[in-house]
Amino acid sequence: MLNSNPSRIAFSLSLTLGIIIAVSSNSWFTSWLGLELNLLSFIPIISSSFNSYSSEAALKYFLIQALGSAALLISATSMSVFLINPSLLILSALLLKTGAAPVHFWFPPIMQGVSWPQCIMLMTVQKIAPLFLLSYAIVSPITSATTIVCSAASALVGAIGGLNQTLLRKILAYSSINHMAWLLGAALISSNMLFTYLFIYSVVSSSVVLLLNSNQIFHFKQLSSIPDTKTKTLSFMVLFSLGGLPPFLGFIPKLLVINFLSSMSELLWIFILLSSSLITLFYYTRIILTALTLSSPKLKQLLTETPSLPLYILSFINFSPLLFPLMSFYQF
Repeated sequence: MLNSNPSRIAFSLSLTLGIIIAVSSNSWFTSWLGLELNLLSFIPIISSSFNSYSSEAALKYFLIQALGSAALLISATSMSVFLINPSLLILSALLLKTGAAPVHFWFPPIMQGVSWPQCIMLMTVQKIAPLFLLSYAIVSPITSATTIVCSAASALVGAIGGLNQTLLRKILAYSSINHMAWLLGAALISSNMLFTYLFIYSVVSSSVVLLLNSNQIFHFKQLSSIPDTKTKTLSFMVLFSLGGLPPFLGFIPKLLVINFLSSMSELLWIFILLSSSLITLFYYTRIILTALTLSSPKLKQLLTETPSLPLYILSFINFSPLLFPLMSFYQF
């Protein structure tokens, strides 16, 4: 994901340290310090002097995350000075940092401005600390209701927003917003459920992004340039797994979330989540059909790489529920 540049290795280590500090701290101020360390470490990773789009994306990301951090500090002030319960303001700041609807506006443009390896980090690694802190902030009925509303909004925005997109990075951005709806549901249930969903989502989305990165595909038109049938088959598997279609790996965490939400009698919430997943499966199917049915002989001479063995292994992990069917009955 990162090259051998020593500075990038150092920034990635400090980024990991910031996540650990934010998640494991016992005060909101220390969590804020961890989030700031994570932010200041991620900015040099996504910025590049050779790409003006990545520099613009880094500036946008810094401004949005700084706004969320400022909201966290204001919440501490409201608690000590005005004696106001800051949990709702903390929740709003963390929702902004994760890119959940209705404060999702910054996420697709930034995804479009960075390269595929940075897209993986933006969709997975950078959501770890805010999501776990968000699960700690759900302490009252009003924060629970706010989480449910934002989850439903994220499901609808992520599903409808990706329908008219032809740029694959924006499609995966709206897919990530849709998965945020399920992640918020998992955060409302338990930290173990959140960890399981986030881990499986990271594996599945990484397999999708690495597959696209290996062939340098960024647009629908470039899907026809994939000459390798194996690569097309892998794209078929990983995209359906990302959409949560059984029997692939991406279906397991969604099944667990549905199981717990049904026990909580949240039927309307489940209906919105499932309906939005069907819409996301529609535009995943559109990508797959484009890759499988179209062929462009003129573009077959492009520098396309055969997927490596680690990429094959990561892609075939999406078939693990067929090998271990009892994992779908794991309880938290």
